Amino acid sequence: MTRLNKYLAECNICSRREADKLIDQGRVKVNGQKAVSGMQISGQDCVEVNGRQVKPVSSKIVLAYNKPVGVTCTEKDKHAEKTIVEAVQYPVRLTYAGRLDKDSDGLILLTNDGELIQRMMRGANRHEKEYVVKVDREYTDDFLMKMSQGVYLKELNETTRPCSAERIGKYTFRIILTQGLNRQIRRMCESFGYKVKSLTRIRVMNIELAGLKSGTYRELKGEELASLYRLCGMSEII
Repeated sequence: MTRLNKYLAECNICSRREADKLIDQGRVKVNGQKAVSGMQISGQDCVEVNGRQVKPVSSKIVLAYNKPVGVTCTEKDKHAEKTIVEAVQYPVRLTYAGRLDKDSDGLILLTNDGELIQRMMRGANRHEKEYVVKVDREYTDDFLMKMSQGVYLKELNETTRPCSAERIGKYTFRIILTQGLNRQIRRMCESFGYKVKSLTRIRVMNIELAGLKSGTYRELKGEELASLYRLCGMSEII
């Protein structure tokens, strides 16, 4: 049995949250009857959205995309100069796993596998994301040490998890996070009086940015893709 909102996400219709809205609006039927939020269904049930029967997508796609500065991580936003959907222009509907600020660039994964996204986004799993950061002035070793120990962010009323931070140069450093708070690195730096000049994500779990030109993407396949699924606790691509 599968929860209905998860099933709709696997049909590549929308996200789980959006699926709940469709159900509440009465636009989803199961075996001809109006669906209710939280219901469970089986593979034998007939599910319809706006009168059209839907079925799970059989082919799973995962892309590694090098997002340029200026592209907004949203599917629809009339105020955005360019959304990630407009930038990638992939023929199949894909959803991004983890945002990158408009002012940041680098690696972001997109997929039509709703379960994979859920597992990647689950904070308790502590999946690694690696960044290269440049700040507006020369920083100290004490700054790196305090960044790695965890920083209290007053705006969010939360202390960041301890992380790994390593010097690259006078103004640049590498940092590995296992959580994704809103504008986390920028807020952390601002807590110590530094302003981020550039922020590039270079790795998500086992997937690396290296060799991928800005604005381009590649489809993940083979052992690289299989390893990603294993790290997410999924023994096979389903």
